[in-house]
Amino acid sequence: MLFQKTKLNILRVFKLIRQSLNGEQQDYTKGSIPKSVFLLAIPMILELSLESVFALVDIYFVSKLGQNAIATVGLTESVITIIYSISIGLSTAATAIVARRIGEKNPEAAAHAGAQSLIIALIVTIVVSLAGVVFAPDILTLMGASNEVVAEGAVFTRIMFGGSAAIILLFLINGIFRGAGDAAMAMKSLWIASIINIILCPILIHYFGLKGAAIATVIGRSSGVAYQCYHLFKGSGILRFKMHHFRIDKVLIKSIIHIGWPATFQFIIASGSWIILARLVAETGGTSASAGYQIAIRNVVFFILPAWGLSNAAATLVGQNLGAGQIDRAEKSVMLTTKYNAIFMSFVMILFLFFSPPIISFFTTDETVIAYGVQSLQIIGSAYIFYGISMVMMQALNGAGDTRTPTIINFACFWMFQIPLAYFLAYGTNLNVSGVFIAIPVAETLIAVVAWYYFKKGKWKEVKV
Repeated sequence: MLFQKTKLNILRVFKLIRQSLNGEQQDYTKGSIPKSVFLLAIPMILELSLESVFALVDIYFVSKLGQNAIATVGLTESVITIIYSISIGLSTAATAIVARRIGEKNPEAAAHAGAQSLIIALIVTIVVSLAGVVFAPDILTLMGASNEVVAEGAVFTRIMFGGSAAIILLFLINGIFRGAGDAAMAMKSLWIASIINIILCPILIHYFGLKGAAIATVIGRSSGVAYQCYHLFKGSGILRFKMHHFRIDKVLIKSIIHIGWPATFQFIIASGSWIILARLVAETGGTSASAGYQIAIRNVVFFILPAWGLSNAAATLVGQNLGAGQIDRAEKSVMLTTKYNAIFMSFVMILFLFFSPPIISFFTTDETVIAYGVQSLQIIGSAYIFYGISMVMMQALNGAGDTRTPTIINFACFWMFQIPLAYFLAYGTNLNVSGVFIAIPVAETLIAVVAWYYFKKGKWKEVKV
């Protein structure tokens, strides 16, 4: 009897997994909340898991080129997080508006909103790409890179910024798919981008050195965008873009910008803090500390991205359920997602605390780099459970269209708290690079507490989108 029951439960789980990966159209405003979370979260977690794998594969092959190459990639990626911030900010606005329209059972309006967000993205891309290509060496110098790193890495930075259109469009369009509840399509798009990346990365690094890593990234992401565009214009999903959706709608564009600019600034604030911390690590510890820190950060990202996928599920559920007038269901969805994320992140926290040496040693044999990498991974990982809680809370607020509150939280906790604390600990107490590492979990824990407080206040329930 027990065996039969277990078998049925396993079959039920596999059926749900197959259903979530098939991309079958679902109504997330009705039925079981755990099932809704599961159906959305599985493809979203898998979507970003492969991106996490690529981040590790990339740094693994780049690390074979030496400390300067690792530092170049790390410092460039630190600045390129600004581009990620723009793309995530725009995708947050798109997800919130598309989810509301889908919750209101109006896919035509959802498609129109998605198309208008693409117009904004293309304009922003031109400005960002040109600036990055022209000022690549200055960007690395500003980040505290040595002359050798600037000389070797400027071409890598130029290619990465030149291909920023692929980054922005890939994440924006996936935000549109997620808002529509089509998490499986978003997963497939990023999987295509990441798989091509993983295949091309070692090949192009072998033939072209460091710039080969950048070329592989641009080709991979562009392939993902091509796949997305095909399904937006030719596919059979709930969203189908037509040419009339791209007619300039000033009112809607203003609404997208109204939601999107705080969301963009929200992530720029967080990215800006990481950029300053990366520079501070380079200042206080040199190239070895910077290389160890960047390897550690790649491992941090490896586990944060799947948790981010689970948080994105909360954003979609909040948006669609608010659109359907199901406010209590929206709140319950967030609390359940928070529980799942906290459990997952607690296991990761244990992994980082006790298994950092073999993790870092996999990427480099340089003892100095390993020592810095282990120290940073253990310290940063000590508060991982709070990262999971804050991510869901912040994404839930974003999904409701309340992008201003998370922006204020980020500004206060990152720029007014984390950065001053890092400088104080690094220079004021002579902890040097260790002080920078300590500031990260302290600030992230504060963000989790503050975000929880504002979510429980419930003002997000009254936001109109």
